[in-house]
Amino acid sequence: MRKPNYDRSPTVQMPGTEGEAWSGWPAVAGELRRALAAAAAARGRAVLAVECTTGLLPEVREQLRALLQPDLWLDAQDALRPPAAIEAACAPWLGGDDPLFGCRGDVAIETFLDPERSAELHRRAAAARGTVVVFGTGACCCCAPDLLVFADLPRWEGQLRQRAGTVSNLGTANAGSRPSLQYKRSWFVDWRVVDRLKQETLARWDYLLDTTAPATPNLVTGRALRRGLDHLVTRPFRLVPFFDPAPWGGQWMQHVCGLPPAPNYGWCFDCVPEEHSLRLSFGGVVVEMPALNLVFGRPRELLGHGVFARFGAEFPIRFDFLDTMGGGHLSLQVHPLADYVRREFGMPYTQDESYYLLDAGPDATVFLGLCDDVDPRAMLGELEAAQRGGPPFQAERHVARWPARRHDHFLIPAGTVHCSGRNAMVLEISATPYLFTFKLWDWGRPGLDGLPRPINLGHGAANIQWDRRASWVARELVNRVEPVGAGPGWREERTGLHALEFLETRRHWFTGTAPHDTAGTVHVLNLVQGDAAIVESPDGAFAPFVVHYAETFVVPAAVGSYTLRPFGPAQGTECATVQASVRGT
Repeated sequence: MRKPNYDRSPTVQMPGTEGEAWSGWPAVAGELRRALAAAAAARGRAVLAVECTTGLLPEVREQLRALLQPDLWLDAQDALRPPAAIEAACAPWLGGDDPLFGCRGDVAIETFLDPERSAELHRRAAAARGTVVVFGTGACCCCAPDLLVFADLPRWEGQLRQRAGTVSNLGTANAGSRPSLQYKRSWFVDWRVVDRLKQETLARWDYLLDTTAPATPNLVTGRALRRGLDHLVTRPFRLVPFFDPAPWGGQWMQHVCGLPPAPNYGWCFDCVPEEHSLRLSFGGVVVEMPALNLVFGRPRELLGHGVFARFGAEFPIRFDFLDTMGGGHLSLQVHPLADYVRREFGMPYTQDESYYLLDAGPDATVFLGLCDDVDPRAMLGELEAAQRGGPPFQAERHVARWPARRHDHFLIPAGTVHCSGRNAMVLEISATPYLFTFKLWDWGRPGLDGLPRPINLGHGAANIQWDRRASWVARELVNRVEPVGAGPGWREERTGLHALEFLETRRHWFTGTAPHDTAGTVHVLNLVQGDAAIVESPDGAFAPFVVHYAETFVVPAAVGSYTLRPFGPAQGTECATVQASVRGT
């Protein structure tokens, strides 16, 4: 096993930002008091709106109120509708009793606000003298602020707080309820509300308040933040990865990524901007914020005009790890077809994906497609019987199983039955509808909470493409490698994805300098072989950027030309990257 050099806390230095960021409550409050006083001096009054993401701990409110000591403090939660009315308004998006799935809609903060209560906060803020603070989600809708602070938090940190039972969903008091239901409500409703607030206000933020560590918050001016976004889209960068256990989890990531000892690590999300964060250093003050702030703030420069025109301000490429080395099989599953996910769940596209094998044990396998002699009625009948407590489902009788070796690439267009087998380390490259995976069979095991994991046989049966059988899979989905080009010290291959999928993947092998060009569309890459490589600009447009084995990185569309070559101990060896982009843009 290689010595870990994987960076779990990648940080981007923001140039020219000395004196524009503060760390710790005393410094944060001091700067906000100064800004309030300056605004009040001109008019005799000043209103500060502290707009909030969901998942903040009560300490943020308590500290700000105690340290700012405004003449009037107003809570935006006092403008919310009664909880029962909020629950009724959210119900259409939450799919009834379904434990996982709802419908993604365009939900706004106005769904939560009572117009009369909101108007009363407006009246009180406008009539007050001195300094006024309006705090909470929806604050900027309850006043006419002179200063706007956005109190932010990475979504992964919010999920950890849901698991710990310390936070509630928006407009409810459900802290301590089942975390999976809190996550469902967040994904389909709360996060959509916050996303719209961000998109509508980001250009007007006077400050961003990073509340990831509530005891030591960090504050940065909106001017510096927006200059930071401008800087980010001119260079490669990494998102902050996070790791999570799973019922099937393994041991590979613990060793290769240098993780603390744990029974297992099943997941690593290494490029999922919907839930990831960025660490930005402003004059030595490190601010952690959701990566979506970049997607919302600079979508065309990041994604490219073609991708933005097709997907809007949404990052459509996802890289993650699935570790079954020393673990068990993933659940047998299928992803919805495009028309099904649009009709049933309000999603504009589906989760086409692929498995790229970073590593594999001698007995590693991938389940992909159906046996040539599969009987659909018999297979579904056996799945239903297994779920009712009958004999365990015998997957090998119905599902094709393929040997898996390092650098194999298995393509998985939506509607194809699949799962990674034990003793495989998968780099999953996919589109990003995030959670629409229909489990057909989970090998009879419980989840980490000891409860049965939800099986989605009804949804799954409606999407299985029964003609994707072993002979077709062998021809269309397994190691579809096609040479593209070569030069001194490098060669490029197309490795997929399938024609049914909108992502294109390329693999570059290189002992020298390998040329790349974004051609106006975002690239996502992973160093799948070699200790380290360096990313450089042919004309010095960005500072050299070093990546290590198994690290995923993003090259914004605006970068244009860049090169990769082995670095450090990897010099003199052959390195390889896998690169994903959106076809036809």
